[in-house]
Amino acid sequence: MKRALPPDPHHPARPPRIALLGESIVDETATAILAEAVLGGPFERVQPNLRARGWPSVLQILPAIARHLHFHTDADGLIVLVDADDSEPHTAAHEAPGYFHPRCRLCQLRATFRRATKTLPPARGRERVLRAVGLAVPAAEAWYLCGLDETVGEAGWIEARAEGRVPYTRRELKLRVYGTERPTLPLALERATAAARRHARDLRRLENDFPGFAAMADELRSWPRALALRSPRESASG
Repeated sequence: MKRALPPDPHHPARPPRIALLGESIVDETATAILAEAVLGGPFERVQPNLRARGWPSVLQILPAIARHLHFHTDADGLIVLVDADDSEPHTAAHEAPGYFHPRCRLCQLRATFRRATKTLPPARGRERVLRAVGLAVPAAEAWYLCGLDETVGEAGWIEARAEGRVPYTRRELKLRVYGTERPTLPLALERATAAARRHARDLRRLENDFPGFAAMADELRSWPRALALRSPRESASG
């Protein structure tokens, strides 16, 4: 059963400090709720120095954000979420050591973060900023429909695309979630937040149907132990 982490006696006393980077404020808001469910408790939000609008922007500004968080904030970790759109979904094969798929956005983001941070010296009382990356296939609205619309799921999307079919478009997903293809920001926030809170009560269906979320959740579940292994001076920094 994968819902939330049990209490860890070695977990740092303070909540973790986490930055989020997504294609929109709507996606970041929903991701924050899901991340708290995975981690089993609240976290302190750290604001990145830049904001993204869409996939290319996220990839372009990620190195600058990673360096800024490392040197100029007390952030413990960074969570990144993007839509797959028509790119390659992330699969178990991509998790093999040293494997990199050039059309998988999750692989690209992990590699970009690794290149940006691998030579950085310790700063702000810690060795590095932790990382978790999620990939919504084909878009975050599919996650919001998970458990409500049986036609929506990552496996079905991959199978249909392999057969040369498009099971649903991203516009159709928006229409199903928001009732319109062009939702206002308040409406989008309301629907995304409600969906994230529904999933937060039990993450198993979302993890099962969307490996792009499961990959992010698995990385997040490694954070408490990594933070607990930091020295007392590191944990008390800031």
